[in-house]
Amino acid sequence: MAPVNETEVLVSEQVLVLFSCALSFLGSSLIILTFIVWSDLRTTPRKLLVYLSVSDWLSAVSYAFGVWNVFHTNSVECVVQGAISTFANTSSFFWTVAIAVYLYVFIVRSSQRLADGLVLLFHLVSWGVPLAITIAAVCLNKIGYDASEVSVGWCWVRIDAPDRVLWMLLTGKIWEFLAYLTLPVLYILIKRHIYMAHAALSEYRPILANRPPSHSFSSMADVKLTLIPIIFIILRVWSTVRFILLLANSVARKHPVLVTLHGIGNTLQGAANCILFVLLTQPIRTRLCSALCCCSPCGAEAQHSHDASQRVLPGQDTSAQREDGASRSADR
Repeated sequence: MAPVNETEVLVSEQVLVLFSCALSFLGSSLIILTFIVWSDLRTTPRKLLVYLSVSDWLSAVSYAFGVWNVFHTNSVECVVQGAISTFANTSSFFWTVAIAVYLYVFIVRSSQRLADGLVLLFHLVSWGVPLAITIAAVCLNKIGYDASEVSVGWCWVRIDAPDRVLWMLLTGKIWEFLAYLTLPVLYILIKRHIYMAHAALSEYRPILANRPPSHSFSSMADVKLTLIPIIFIILRVWSTVRFILLLANSVARKHPVLVTLHGIGNTLQGAANCILFVLLTQPIRTRLCSALCCCSPCGAEAQHSHDASQRVLPGQDTSAQREDGASRSADR
């Protein structure tokens, strides 16, 4: 395609997207760091979150490199950046869905053994499929300069590839569409199960209504289960819109606002995960507060959180504890 058809990436767009990349870099790094530092928080759901954060970390770094350079040719640097971002972005889709599947099996199917047994499969699929697709795309010379048609300065599927739409689907879009469909369904089923379980327990144990600690965990888990698919869709939908506009050959895909939203959405996932699973997760938030400021209010909050999570009130049997455990798994 002639250079005149290239989507211009404005300096303001570069700055905003680079800032978004920096936030995701820091957010993903913080998730990984807290997992390494505090061994007692290494639950299986959080391990899966760390694997997702590794993908988001790679995405943030590779996208930042592409946005900083705004490639105009199929240089070696362009191909390498495009390959890394393709692998990391596709892997991020798979790990996002894998976490939802794990929580569904663990909470709704009430089978921790089956859920834990799926982790190896998650590794094979979430790393193996993106790696195979990326290697195939590079070997077939499909990765390179794309004139920012469905990107924001970084390289992806070559603009001059005759079958570029097919490779756009294989290297990201088809998995993105599947995530749009899968995530809301799984999280709605999980929320429904938790709601029904708590409603059933409260029918014959009114004392459950007076349990603030458990209610706090359940409420936060409910909020997160609502926000996870919503945030994912809000962040990713702008990329999908530009892809659809490309298929329709509409010049609207070059609109600066849409390009900016696309750039921010594709690069902000790591920061969003950090907010949800670090800053909004009380045990980790209080430990971070204590580690950073070492002030007494933080220590008091951390102790209160620990005591509340360990306290078992009269009338709470193992069934209730299991439901609280499910809520905490979703909360973490």
